[in-house]
Amino acid sequence: MTDAVENAGGVQPATGAARGVTSVSDEVVEKIAGAAARSVPGVADLGGDVARFFNSLLDKVGLDEAGDARRGVSADVKGGSAVINVVLVIDSGHVVADVTEAVRAAVIEAVEKYGLTVTQVNVTVDDIELNQPAAGVGA
Repeated sequence: MTDAVENAGGVQPATGAARGVTSVSDEVVEKIAGAAARSVPGVADLGGDVARFFNSLLDKVGLDEAGDARRGVSADVKGGSAVINVVLVIDSGHVVADVTEAVRAAVIEAVEKYGLTVTQVNVTVDDIELNQPAAGVGA
């Protein structure tokens, strides 16, 4: 009888989908991916020539942090999946394939910790930083 009473006209608790939708903006994913990419050894900077030029201008007028978090990264988030593009500058003396694979792995791990699925991470090496001493090269 208990089952009959509980099931007769009882209201089932709403699931998460019935209560609303959660979405994550492209900007949030770009910030997460940018931080992950910057943490990889061999990455000197993020962004193409134009983005780095405008960032240097912002630095000169005292807006050091403006645009840094997302620069060099674009994301397209649809539902729970993301496609991420990263443009970077590599330190001289580092193997491009090693750095780009490490960036790809770091970005995927960081973004997927937030519950999204990363379907692609496309990495473009836009420049090489020659002013930095290469890792492992004699001092």
